[in-house]
Amino acid sequence: MLLSSLIFIPILGMIVVMLMPKGSDKAVKWTATLISAIPMIVSFWITWDYFTNFAHSSAMAYVEGPFSWISTLNVQYYLGVDGISVPMLFLTGLLSTISLMASFGIKTRVKEYFAFFLLLEAGMMGVFVSLDFFLFYVFWEIMLVPMYFLIGIWGGPRKEYAAIKFFLYTLFGSIFMLVAILILYFTSEPHTLNMMTLIETSPNLTHTLQMVCFIFFFVAFAIKVPVWPFHTWLPDAHVEAPTAVSVILAGVLLKMGTYAMLRVSWPMFPSALRELSFWIAVLGVIGIIYGALVSMAQKDLKKLVAYSSVSHMGYCMLALGAFSSVTAMAGVMFQMVSHGLITGALFLLVGVLYDRAHTREIAAFGGLGAHLPIYTGVMVLFGMAALGLPGMSGFVSEFMIFVGAFGALNKVLVGISVLGVVLGAAYILRMIQNIFLGEFDSAKWGGLTDINARELATVIPLGILTLVIGIYPKPLEILMSATLQNLVNLMAR
Repeated sequence: MLLSSLIFIPILGMIVVMLMPKGSDKAVKWTATLISAIPMIVSFWITWDYFTNFAHSSAMAYVEGPFSWISTLNVQYYLGVDGISVPMLFLTGLLSTISLMASFGIKTRVKEYFAFFLLLEAGMMGVFVSLDFFLFYVFWEIMLVPMYFLIGIWGGPRKEYAAIKFFLYTLFGSIFMLVAILILYFTSEPHTLNMMTLIETSPNLTHTLQMVCFIFFFVAFAIKVPVWPFHTWLPDAHVEAPTAVSVILAGVLLKMGTYAMLRVSWPMFPSALRELSFWIAVLGVIGIIYGALVSMAQKDLKKLVAYSSVSHMGYCMLALGAFSSVTAMAGVMFQMVSHGLITGALFLLVGVLYDRAHTREIAAFGGLGAHLPIYTGVMVLFGMAALGLPGMSGFVSEFMIFVGAFGALNKVLVGISVLGVVLGAAYILRMIQNIFLGEFDSAKWGGLTDINARELATVIPLGILTLVIGIYPKPLEILMSATLQNLVNLMAR
Protein backbone atom coordinates (compact mmCIF):
# COMPACT_ATOMS: atom_id res chain seq x y z
CA MET A 1 0.00 0.00 0.00
CA LEU A 2 3.07 2.23 -0.07
CA LEU A 3 2.34 3.74 -3.49
CA SER A 4 -1.39 4.10 -2.78
CA SER A 5 -0.53 6.15 0.31
CA LEU A 6 1.21 8.71 -1.94
CA ILE A 7 -2.12 9.27 -3.71
CA PHE A 8 -4.68 8.89 -0.94
CA ILE A 9 -2.97 10.77 1.92
CA PRO A 10 -3.13 14.11 0.00
CA ILE A 11 -6.78 13.34 -0.94
CA LEU A 12 -7.64 12.67 2.72
CA GLY A 13 -5.71 15.85 3.60
CA MET A 14 -7.83 17.80 1.13
CA ILE A 15 -11.03 16.52 2.82
CA VAL A 16 -9.66 17.37 6.29
CA VAL A 17 -8.74 20.90 5.17
CA MET A 18 -12.17 21.47 3.60
CA LEU A 19 -13.91 20.38 6.84
CA MET A 20 -11.90 22.78 9.02
CA PRO A 21 -13.85 25.79 10.39
CA LYS A 22 -13.87 29.00 8.36
CA GLY A 23 -11.40 31.62 9.54
CA SER A 24 -8.85 29.12 10.92
CA ASP A 25 -6.34 30.15 8.23
CA LYS A 26 -3.18 29.49 10.23
CA ALA A 27 -4.37 26.02 11.26
CA VAL A 28 -5.31 25.24 7.61
CA LYS A 29 -1.84 26.23 6.37
CA TRP A 30 -0.02 24.12 8.97
CA THR A 31 -2.37 21.14 8.60
CA ALA A 32 -2.01 21.05 4.80
CA THR A 33 1.79 21.41 4.99
CA LEU A 34 2.17 18.67 7.63
CA ILE A 35 -0.13 16.31 5.70
CA SER A 36 1.90 16.99 2.53
CA ALA A 37 5.07 16.15 4.46
CA ILE A 38 3.86 12.53 4.89
CA PRO A 39 3.99 11.64 1.15
CA MET A 40 7.29 13.57 0.98
CA ILE A 41 8.81 11.35 3.70
CA VAL A 42 7.34 8.22 2.05
CA SER A 43 8.83 9.27 -1.32
CA PHE A 44 12.24 9.82 0.37
CA TRP A 45 12.04 6.37 1.96
CA ILE A 46 11.05 4.76 -1.38
CA THR A 47 14.03 6.48 -3.05
CA TRP A 48 16.45 5.20 -0.38
CA ASP A 49 14.99 1.69 -0.29
CA TYR A 50 14.89 1.44 -4.10
CA PHE A 51 18.53 2.59 -4.26
CA THR A 52 19.68 -0.05 -1.75
CA ASN A 53 17.50 -3.01 -2.80
CA PHE A 54 16.12 -2.64 -6.34
CA ALA A 55 18.42 -0.36 -8.40
CA HIS A 56 20.28 -3.33 -9.94
CA SER A 57 17.07 -4.57 -11.58
CA SER A 58 14.85 -3.03 -14.27
CA ALA A 59 11.73 -4.75 -12.92
CA MET A 60 8.92 -2.75 -11.33
CA ALA A 61 9.15 -2.40 -7.53
CA TYR A 62 6.50 -1.98 -4.78
CA VAL A 63 3.93 -3.31 -7.26
CA GLU A 64 0.26 -3.08 -6.23
CA GLY A 65 -2.07 -5.13 -8.39
CA PRO A 66 -3.12 -5.61 -11.07
CA PHE A 67 -6.51 -5.67 -9.30
CA SER A 68 -9.65 -5.75 -11.40
CA TRP A 69 -11.35 -2.35 -11.18
CA ILE A 70 -13.88 -2.03 -14.06
CA SER A 71 -14.12 -5.66 -15.18
CA THR A 72 -16.29 -5.07 -18.28
CA LEU A 73 -13.49 -2.90 -19.78
CA ASN A 74 -10.65 -4.92 -18.23
CA VAL A 75 -9.49 -1.76 -16.38
CA GLN A 76 -7.09 -2.56 -13.53
CA TYR A 77 -5.78 -0.79 -10.45
CA TYR A 78 -2.10 -1.32 -11.14
CA LEU A 79 0.74 0.68 -9.56
CA GLY A 80 4.53 0.29 -9.63
CA VAL A 81 7.77 2.25 -9.85
CA ASP A 82 11.19 1.85 -11.44
CA GLY A 83 14.35 3.90 -11.97
CA ILE A 84 12.61 6.62 -14.00
CA SER A 85 9.61 7.15 -11.71
CA VAL A 86 11.40 7.04 -8.32
CA PRO A 87 13.38 10.32 -8.91
CA MET A 88 10.12 11.97 -10.06
CA LEU A 89 8.33 10.87 -6.87
CA PHE A 90 11.20 12.31 -4.80
CA LEU A 91 11.00 15.61 -6.70
CA THR A 92 7.18 15.79 -6.45
CA GLY A 93 7.16 15.07 -2.72
CA LEU A 94 9.87 17.64 -1.99
CA LEU A 95 8.52 20.44 -4.20
CA SER A 96 4.90 19.96 -3.05
CA THR A 97 5.79 20.46 0.61
CA ILE A 98 8.17 23.34 -0.15
CA SER A 99 5.46 25.01 -2.27
CA LEU A 100 2.94 24.76 0.57
CA MET A 101 5.51 26.34 2.91
CA ALA A 102 5.97 29.11 0.34
CA SER A 103 2.18 29.64 0.24
CA PHE A 104 1.87 30.93 3.83
CA GLY A 105 1.46 34.44 2.40
CA ILE A 106 -1.90 33.52 0.77
CA LYS A 107 -4.61 35.67 2.38
CA THR A 108 -7.82 35.05 0.36
CA ARG A 109 -9.85 31.82 0.34
CA VAL A 110 -7.08 30.01 2.18
CA LYS A 111 -9.01 26.77 2.71
CA GLU A 112 -9.78 26.33 -0.99
CA TYR A 113 -6.20 27.15 -2.02
CA PHE A 114 -4.60 24.52 0.23
CA ALA A 115 -7.28 21.92 -0.57
CA PHE A 116 -6.69 22.36 -4.32
CA PHE A 117 -2.93 22.10 -3.76
CA LEU A 118 -3.30 18.73 -1.99
CA LEU A 119 -5.53 17.44 -4.82
CA LEU A 120 -2.87 18.58 -7.31
CA GLU A 121 -0.22 16.63 -5.36
CA ALA A 122 -2.39 13.47 -5.44
CA GLY A 123 -2.79 13.79 -9.23
CA MET A 124 0.95 14.28 -9.81
CA MET A 125 1.88 11.27 -7.64
CA GLY A 126 -0.75 9.19 -9.45
CA VAL A 127 0.74 9.90 -12.88
CA PHE A 128 4.19 8.70 -11.78
CA VAL A 129 3.00 5.40 -10.25
CA SER A 130 0.20 4.34 -12.68
CA LEU A 131 0.81 1.28 -14.85
CA ASP A 132 -2.71 1.11 -16.31
CA PHE A 133 -3.68 3.58 -19.06
CA PHE A 134 -7.13 4.28 -17.60
CA LEU A 135 -5.59 5.17 -14.24
CA PHE A 136 -2.83 7.19 -15.92
CA TYR A 137 -5.37 9.18 -17.94
CA VAL A 138 -7.56 9.82 -14.86
CA PHE A 139 -4.64 11.29 -12.90
CA TRP A 140 -3.40 13.23 -15.94
CA GLU A 141 -6.83 14.90 -16.14
CA ILE A 142 -7.33 15.31 -12.36
CA MET A 143 -4.36 17.70 -12.25
CA LEU A 144 -6.02 20.06 -14.71
CA VAL A 145 -8.84 21.02 -12.34
CA PRO A 146 -6.85 22.27 -9.30
CA MET A 147 -4.27 23.92 -11.58
CA TYR A 148 -7.01 25.79 -13.44
CA PHE A 149 -8.47 27.17 -10.19
CA LEU A 150 -5.07 27.88 -8.56
CA ILE A 151 -4.12 30.10 -11.52
CA GLY A 152 -7.63 31.44 -12.19
CA ILE A 153 -8.45 32.51 -8.61
CA TRP A 154 -5.11 33.35 -6.97
CA GLY A 155 -3.17 34.50 -10.05
CA GLY A 156 -2.15 37.91 -11.38
CA PRO A 157 -4.08 40.54 -13.39
CA ARG A 158 -4.62 38.28 -16.45
CA LYS A 159 -5.28 35.15 -14.42
CA GLU A 160 -8.53 34.07 -16.16
CA TYR A 161 -6.93 34.28 -19.61
CA ALA A 162 -3.85 32.31 -18.47
CA ALA A 163 -5.92 29.65 -16.68
CA ILE A 164 -8.27 29.08 -19.64
CA LYS A 165 -5.33 28.95 -22.09
CA PHE A 166 -3.51 26.38 -19.92
CA PHE A 167 -6.70 24.29 -19.55
CA LEU A 168 -7.60 24.32 -23.26
CA TYR A 169 -4.07 23.50 -24.45
CA THR A 170 -3.73 20.54 -22.07
CA LEU A 171 -7.26 19.30 -22.76
CA PHE A 172 -6.57 19.50 -26.51
CA GLY A 173 -3.53 17.24 -26.00
CA SER A 174 -5.52 14.87 -23.79
CA ILE A 175 -8.01 14.22 -26.60
CA PHE A 176 -5.16 12.95 -28.81
CA MET A 177 -3.91 10.77 -25.95
CA LEU A 178 -7.40 9.31 -25.40
CA VAL A 179 -7.72 8.37 -29.09
CA ALA A 180 -4.29 6.67 -29.03
CA ILE A 181 -5.24 4.75 -25.86
CA LEU A 182 -8.49 3.57 -27.50
CA ILE A 183 -6.57 2.40 -30.60
CA LEU A 184 -4.22 0.37 -28.37
CA TYR A 185 -7.17 -1.03 -26.39
CA PHE A 186 -9.11 -2.22 -29.41
CA THR A 187 -6.10 -3.63 -31.28
CA SER A 188 -4.88 -5.67 -28.30
CA GLU A 189 -6.20 -9.21 -27.90
CA PRO A 190 -7.61 -9.67 -25.27
CA HIS A 191 -8.45 -5.96 -24.85
CA THR A 192 -6.19 -4.45 -22.19
CA LEU A 193 -5.02 -1.10 -20.84
CA ASN A 194 -2.08 -2.62 -18.96
CA MET A 195 0.98 -0.54 -19.97
CA MET A 196 3.48 -3.36 -19.37
CA THR A 197 1.51 -5.76 -21.58
CA LEU A 198 1.09 -3.14 -24.31
CA ILE A 199 4.83 -2.31 -24.29
CA GLU A 200 5.52 -6.00 -25.02
CA THR A 201 2.85 -6.41 -27.72
CA SER A 202 2.56 -3.01 -29.46
CA PRO A 203 5.61 -3.49 -31.75
CA ASN A 204 3.39 -6.10 -33.46
CA LEU A 205 1.06 -3.30 -34.62
CA THR A 206 1.12 -2.31 -38.29
CA HIS A 207 3.55 0.48 -39.15
CA THR A 208 0.70 2.91 -39.88
CA LEU A 209 -0.96 2.31 -36.51
CA GLN A 210 2.39 2.71 -34.73
CA MET A 211 2.93 6.05 -36.47
CA VAL A 212 -0.59 7.30 -35.67
CA CYS A 213 -0.38 6.30 -31.99
CA PHE A 214 3.14 7.68 -31.63
CA ILE A 215 2.20 11.07 -33.15
CA PHE A 216 -1.01 11.32 -31.08
CA PHE A 217 0.83 10.54 -27.85
CA PHE A 218 3.61 12.91 -28.86
CA VAL A 219 1.20 15.84 -29.33
CA ALA A 220 -0.34 15.20 -25.88
CA PHE A 221 3.04 14.95 -24.13
CA ALA A 222 4.74 17.72 -26.16
CA ILE A 223 2.12 20.25 -25.03
CA LYS A 224 2.96 19.41 -21.41
CA VAL A 225 6.77 19.67 -21.87
CA PRO A 226 6.19 22.19 -23.66
CA VAL A 227 7.91 21.60 -26.99
CA TRP A 228 8.06 24.47 -29.52
CA PRO A 229 5.54 25.37 -31.09
CA PHE A 230 3.18 24.09 -28.35
CA HIS A 231 4.80 26.30 -25.71
CA THR A 232 2.73 29.48 -25.82
CA TRP A 233 0.55 28.61 -22.79
CA LEU A 234 3.62 28.39 -20.53
CA PRO A 235 4.78 32.04 -20.16
CA ASP A 236 1.19 33.23 -19.54
CA ALA A 237 0.54 30.52 -16.95
CA HIS A 238 3.86 31.17 -15.17
CA VAL A 239 3.58 34.95 -15.07
CA GLU A 240 0.00 34.95 -13.76
CA ALA A 241 0.31 31.97 -11.37
CA PRO A 242 1.07 32.47 -7.66
CA THR A 243 4.74 31.73 -6.81
CA ALA A 244 4.14 28.25 -5.36
CA VAL A 245 2.04 27.22 -8.38
CA SER A 246 4.83 28.35 -10.72
CA VAL A 247 7.23 26.13 -8.74
CA ILE A 248 5.00 23.07 -9.25
CA LEU A 249 4.35 23.99 -12.89
CA ALA A 250 8.08 24.20 -13.69
CA GLY A 251 9.34 21.59 -11.24
CA VAL A 252 6.86 18.77 -11.82
CA LEU A 253 4.19 19.38 -14.48
CA LEU A 254 6.64 20.03 -17.34
CA LYS A 255 8.47 16.82 -16.40
CA MET A 256 5.30 14.80 -16.87
CA GLY A 257 5.58 15.25 -20.63
CA THR A 258 9.13 13.88 -20.83
CA TYR A 259 8.38 11.18 -18.22
CA ALA A 260 5.35 10.02 -20.25
CA MET A 261 7.48 9.84 -23.40
CA LEU A 262 9.98 7.58 -21.59
CA ARG A 263 7.26 5.51 -19.94
CA VAL A 264 4.81 5.17 -22.85
CA SER A 265 5.57 6.18 -26.43
CA TRP A 266 9.34 5.61 -26.67
CA PRO A 267 9.41 1.91 -25.61
CA MET A 268 5.97 1.17 -27.10
CA PHE A 269 6.51 2.29 -30.72
CA PRO A 270 10.18 1.64 -31.61
CA SER A 271 9.82 1.71 -35.42
CA ALA A 272 7.88 5.01 -35.38
CA LEU A 273 10.49 6.45 -33.01
CA ARG A 274 13.34 5.49 -35.35
CA GLU A 275 11.61 7.22 -38.24
CA LEU A 276 10.80 10.45 -36.38
CA SER A 277 13.76 10.75 -33.98
CA PHE A 278 15.64 13.27 -36.13
CA TRP A 279 12.64 15.63 -36.25
CA ILE A 280 12.15 15.29 -32.50
CA ALA A 281 15.77 16.36 -32.02
CA VAL A 282 15.19 19.29 -34.43
CA LEU A 283 12.23 20.47 -32.31
CA GLY A 284 14.53 20.20 -29.27
CA VAL A 285 17.21 22.38 -30.88
CA ILE A 286 14.62 24.99 -31.95
CA GLY A 287 13.33 25.04 -28.35
CA ILE A 288 16.84 25.47 -26.92
CA ILE A 289 17.79 28.40 -29.14
CA TYR A 290 14.35 30.04 -29.32
CA GLY A 291 13.79 29.82 -25.54
CA ALA A 292 17.22 31.31 -24.82
CA LEU A 293 16.82 34.18 -27.33
CA VAL A 294 13.37 35.09 -26.03
CA SER A 295 14.70 34.97 -22.43
CA MET A 296 17.36 37.51 -23.42
CA ALA A 297 14.64 39.91 -24.58
CA GLN A 298 12.55 39.74 -21.39
CA LYS A 299 12.04 42.74 -19.12
CA ASP A 300 9.97 40.79 -16.55
CA LEU A 301 12.06 38.56 -14.24
CA LYS A 302 9.41 35.81 -14.01
CA LYS A 303 8.99 35.72 -17.80
CA LEU A 304 12.76 35.34 -18.16
CA VAL A 305 12.71 32.24 -15.91
CA ALA A 306 9.60 30.92 -17.72
CA TYR A 307 11.19 31.13 -21.18
CA SER A 308 14.42 29.64 -19.84
CA SER A 309 12.28 26.54 -19.05
CA VAL A 310 11.41 26.23 -22.77
CA SER A 311 15.14 26.32 -23.52
CA HIS A 312 16.12 23.83 -20.80
CA MET A 313 13.38 21.35 -21.69
CA GLY A 314 14.64 21.57 -25.28
CA TYR A 315 17.78 19.74 -24.07
CA CYS A 316 15.52 16.87 -22.94
CA MET A 317 13.95 16.69 -26.41
CA LEU A 318 17.38 16.70 -28.07
CA ALA A 319 18.43 13.75 -25.90
CA LEU A 320 15.11 11.94 -26.46
CA GLY A 321 15.90 12.12 -30.18
CA ALA A 322 19.16 10.27 -29.40
CA PHE A 323 17.17 7.32 -28.03
CA SER A 324 19.85 4.71 -28.80
CA SER A 325 22.30 6.19 -26.27
CA VAL A 326 22.04 5.24 -22.58
CA THR A 327 24.12 8.34 -21.78
CA ALA A 328 21.59 10.60 -23.53
CA MET A 329 18.68 8.89 -21.73
CA ALA A 330 20.48 9.37 -18.40
CA GLY A 331 20.99 13.02 -19.43
CA VAL A 332 17.21 13.40 -19.88
CA MET A 333 16.57 12.12 -16.35
CA PHE A 334 19.33 14.27 -14.85
CA GLN A 335 17.98 17.32 -16.69
CA MET A 336 14.44 16.65 -15.44
CA VAL A 337 15.59 16.45 -11.80
CA SER A 338 18.08 19.31 -12.14
CA HIS A 339 15.65 21.66 -13.89
CA GLY A 340 13.02 20.91 -11.25
CA LEU A 341 15.40 21.88 -8.44
CA ILE A 342 16.96 24.95 -10.07
CA THR A 343 13.92 26.50 -11.76
CA GLY A 344 11.72 25.75 -8.74
CA ALA A 345 14.19 27.69 -6.59
CA LEU A 346 14.40 30.56 -9.11
CA PHE A 347 10.60 30.96 -9.07
CA LEU A 348 10.63 30.96 -5.27
CA LEU A 349 13.32 33.67 -5.27
CA VAL A 350 11.44 35.78 -7.84
CA GLY A 351 8.43 35.52 -5.52
CA VAL A 352 10.51 36.69 -2.52
CA LEU A 353 11.53 39.86 -4.40
CA TYR A 354 8.03 40.47 -5.78
CA ASP A 355 6.44 40.18 -2.31
CA ARG A 356 8.65 43.05 -1.13
CA ALA A 357 8.95 45.28 -4.21
CA HIS A 358 5.59 44.54 -5.96
CA THR A 359 7.33 44.63 -9.32
CA ARG A 360 9.29 42.12 -11.41
CA GLU A 361 10.67 44.70 -13.84
CA ILE A 362 14.40 43.93 -14.17
CA ALA A 363 15.22 47.54 -15.10
CA ALA A 364 13.54 48.85 -11.93
CA PHE A 365 16.28 47.43 -9.71
CA GLY A 366 20.03 47.89 -9.41
CA GLY A 367 22.66 47.55 -6.70
CA LEU A 368 20.60 45.16 -4.56
CA GLY A 369 23.73 43.05 -3.95
CA ALA A 370 25.04 45.26 -1.15
CA HIS A 371 21.59 45.89 0.36
CA LEU A 372 20.27 42.26 0.35
CA PRO A 373 23.46 40.15 0.70
CA ILE A 374 21.86 36.80 1.66
CA TYR A 375 19.19 37.00 -1.04
CA THR A 376 21.85 37.98 -3.61
CA GLY A 377 24.08 35.04 -2.64
CA VAL A 378 21.28 32.52 -3.01
CA MET A 379 20.01 34.02 -6.28
CA VAL A 380 23.52 34.06 -7.79
CA LEU A 381 24.02 30.41 -6.71
CA PHE A 382 20.90 29.28 -8.58
CA GLY A 383 21.66 31.60 -11.50
CA MET A 384 25.05 29.91 -11.91
CA ALA A 385 23.39 26.49 -11.64
CA ALA A 386 20.90 27.48 -14.38
CA LEU A 387 23.66 28.51 -16.78
CA GLY A 388 25.40 25.15 -16.28
CA LEU A 389 28.40 26.04 -14.10
CA PRO A 390 30.59 22.96 -13.38
CA GLY A 391 30.05 21.58 -9.88
CA MET A 392 26.28 22.00 -10.13
CA SER A 393 23.57 19.65 -11.37
CA GLY A 394 22.82 21.70 -14.52
CA PHE A 395 26.33 21.09 -15.85
CA VAL A 396 26.17 17.30 -15.30
CA SER A 397 22.85 16.93 -17.13
CA GLU A 398 23.80 19.12 -20.10
CA PHE A 399 27.21 17.45 -20.45
CA MET A 400 25.60 13.97 -20.48
CA ILE A 401 23.05 15.11 -23.07
CA PHE A 402 25.72 16.56 -25.38
CA VAL A 403 27.98 13.50 -25.09
CA GLY A 404 25.11 11.05 -25.65
CA ALA A 405 23.53 13.05 -28.50
CA PHE A 406 26.87 13.65 -30.27
CA GLY A 407 27.40 9.90 -30.67
CA ALA A 408 23.84 9.14 -31.78
CA LEU A 409 22.61 12.21 -33.70
CA ASN A 410 23.54 14.59 -36.49
CA LYS A 411 26.71 16.39 -35.32
CA VAL A 412 25.57 19.76 -36.76
CA LEU A 413 22.35 19.62 -34.70
CA VAL A 414 24.28 19.00 -31.49
CA GLY A 415 26.76 21.75 -32.40
CA ILE A 416 23.93 24.27 -32.82
CA SER A 417 22.34 23.21 -29.52
CA VAL A 418 25.59 23.96 -27.63
CA LEU A 419 24.97 27.64 -28.47
CA GLY A 420 22.11 27.44 -25.95
CA VAL A 421 24.71 27.26 -23.15
CA VAL A 422 26.34 30.51 -24.34
CA LEU A 423 22.97 32.26 -24.70
CA GLY A 424 21.93 30.92 -21.27
CA ALA A 425 25.01 32.46 -19.69
CA ALA A 426 24.22 35.75 -21.46
CA TYR A 427 20.67 36.18 -20.13
CA ILE A 428 21.48 34.96 -16.60
CA LEU A 429 24.55 37.20 -16.23
CA ARG A 430 22.66 40.17 -17.68
CA MET A 431 19.89 39.61 -15.13
CA ILE A 432 22.40 39.40 -12.24
CA GLN A 433 24.19 42.54 -13.46
CA ASN A 434 21.00 44.61 -13.80
CA ILE A 435 19.43 43.60 -10.49
CA PHE A 436 22.34 43.16 -8.09
CA LEU A 437 25.15 45.38 -9.42
CA GLY A 438 25.35 49.08 -10.29
CA GLU A 439 23.63 52.05 -8.61
CA PHE A 440 21.32 51.40 -5.64
CA ASP A 441 18.26 53.64 -5.41
CA SER A 442 17.99 54.05 -1.62
CA ALA A 443 14.97 56.35 -1.89
CA LYS A 444 13.02 53.70 -3.80
CA TRP A 445 14.34 50.42 -2.36
CA GLY A 446 15.81 51.43 1.01
CA GLY A 447 12.95 49.71 2.83
CA LEU A 448 13.53 46.26 1.23
CA THR A 449 14.29 43.53 3.78
CA ASP A 450 16.52 40.52 3.17
CA ILE A 451 15.18 36.97 2.69
CA ASN A 452 13.67 35.60 5.94
CA ALA A 453 14.10 32.23 7.65
CA ARG A 454 10.92 30.62 6.23
CA GLU A 455 11.84 31.69 2.69
CA LEU A 456 15.39 30.41 3.17
CA ALA A 457 14.02 27.08 4.41
CA THR A 458 12.23 26.62 1.08
CA VAL A 459 15.33 27.13 -1.11
CA ILE A 460 18.18 25.67 1.00
CA PRO A 461 17.18 21.99 0.41
CA LEU A 462 17.04 22.68 -3.34
CA GLY A 463 20.48 24.35 -3.21
CA ILE A 464 22.01 21.42 -1.30
CA LEU A 465 20.63 18.87 -3.79
CA THR A 466 21.79 20.99 -6.76
CA LEU A 467 25.35 20.96 -5.37
CA VAL A 468 25.30 17.29 -4.28
CA ILE A 469 24.13 16.07 -7.72
CA GLY A 470 26.64 18.41 -9.42
CA ILE A 471 29.60 17.24 -7.33
CA TYR A 472 28.69 13.55 -6.89
CA PRO A 473 26.07 12.39 -9.44
CA LYS A 474 26.79 8.67 -9.01
CA PRO A 475 23.89 7.77 -6.62
CA LEU A 476 21.33 9.21 -9.03
CA GLU A 477 23.01 7.40 -11.91
CA ILE A 478 22.94 4.07 -10.00
CA LEU A 479 19.25 4.63 -9.18
CA MET A 480 18.22 4.75 -12.83
CA SER A 481 20.92 2.96 -14.88
CA ALA A 482 19.35 -0.56 -15.00
CA THR A 483 15.94 0.86 -15.97
CA LEU A 484 17.44 3.08 -18.67
CA GLN A 485 19.48 0.18 -20.12
CA ASN A 486 16.29 -1.88 -20.34
CA LEU A 487 14.50 1.09 -21.94
CA VAL A 488 17.19 1.43 -24.64
CA ASN A 489 16.92 -2.34 -25.31
CA LEU A 490 13.13 -2.00 -25.75
CA MET A 491 13.61 0.90 -28.17
CA ALA A 492 16.12 -1.14 -30.20
CA ARG A 493 13.54 -3.85 -30.99
